Amino acid sequence: METINLCDNKDFLIKVGKNSRILGIDPGKKNIGLSVSDPNQKIATPFKIIVMKKFKQFLEELNNIIREYEIKGIVIGNPINMDGTSGPRSQSARDFAQNISKNTKLPITLWDERLSSEGAFNLMGDLDINSSKKSKNLDQHAAAFILQGYLDFLNK
Repeated sequence: METINLCDNKDFLIKVGKNSRILGIDPGKKNIGLSVSDPNQKIATPFKIIVMKKFKQFLEELNNIIREYEIKGIVIGNPINMDGTSGPRSQSARDFAQNISKNTKLPITLWDERLSSEGAFNLMGDLDINSSKKSKNLDQHAAAFILQGYLDFLNK
């Protein structure tokens, strides 16, 4: 099922435009981590975790965030296998992106999230965040790690 707003990484910036916020998403079965970029698209900040109960409720909360923060595009983490192939988790991320794309006109792109949780966990350790807070906030920090990777790609 093809959608107009699911785009590759290069076309994404053209559709989003400069000086606009981008939302990063770390999709999970239960927890969805969110991060938000600054308007200059330089820095990703961990934002929040949405506990997935029903997809419709998730979409309502997501749309509220999009309106409130004037989000112009969405980057979703794609858990590609370490050997570069796509597996079941990658397909789940693609399905998740497709489902969101049916409910928003914003451009959406997938970004390789290999080692994002590990990178976020290590970064929180470097910041002396204690173990219980690391586990509690991991998904939103992973979303920021994913989005920051994309922002770094944009700003090369």
